[in-house]
Amino acid sequence: MSRTERLGRLRRLRRAEVRRRVRAAVAEELLGVPRSLAVVCAFTAFMLAVGAGYYAPTADTVPRLLWPLYADSAVAVALGGVVLGAIVPTVRRGGNVTVDAPTSRALAYLQTLAFVWLVQFGVWPLVSLNLAFGEYVAAPDAWIYYWGVIGTHLLFVGLALLFPAFGRTTRGALAAALALGVVNVVVDYGFGYHPPLLYEPGLGLALATLAIAVGSVALASRSFRRLDG
Repeated sequence: MSRTERLGRLRRLRRAEVRRRVRAAVAEELLGVPRSLAVVCAFTAFMLAVGAGYYAPTADTVPRLLWPLYADSAVAVALGGVVLGAIVPTVRRGGNVTVDAPTSRALAYLQTLAFVWLVQFGVWPLVSLNLAFGEYVAAPDAWIYYWGVIGTHLLFVGLALLFPAFGRTTRGALAAALALGVVNVVVDYGFGYHPPLLYEPGLGLALATLAIAVGSVALASRSFRRLDG
């Protein structure tokens, strides 16, 4: 393939309708077949177990009411799992996941929040860990605490990007996701209930986290079709 042809394909991917077709094809391949959907669900459950295990040793230092905001990445995966569970009946009866998946206002809120949190906390380690890059790569278990964390969290983003192929959003859902993102930043960095890190985070990480939250909501607004649209 020539350089001109490659550039032409990249330009076509900038078009919203082309991106939607590509996303729909990937979603149908990964989520529209019972066997592949089962694999995705199993891996999501595995990531949830790992995430819960990561937060469990320090959970007793956080008020129970704030656990969903403290264990944010584990909660993001759990929300993603519920979104996947909602399409299982459609796939089992042979429906097209991108056409026949159920839609409702409640599902729009769930899909939007799951998307935003998966993207937000999938991207967050790229910032938080690299602010102390030397400490993490020099740690005895760097392959887990740096490369493993970043690699698995980027899979959060990959999972989230499939949701707009069958999901919907609303203004209220986007506003709720943004509000929760702001509250999460306040709880994590205002009250000090941030995820365990090898350093004490400051204002820089708090502002970066807020920017990631806003960007994730903006991406959701651009990616999802409106429920009433």
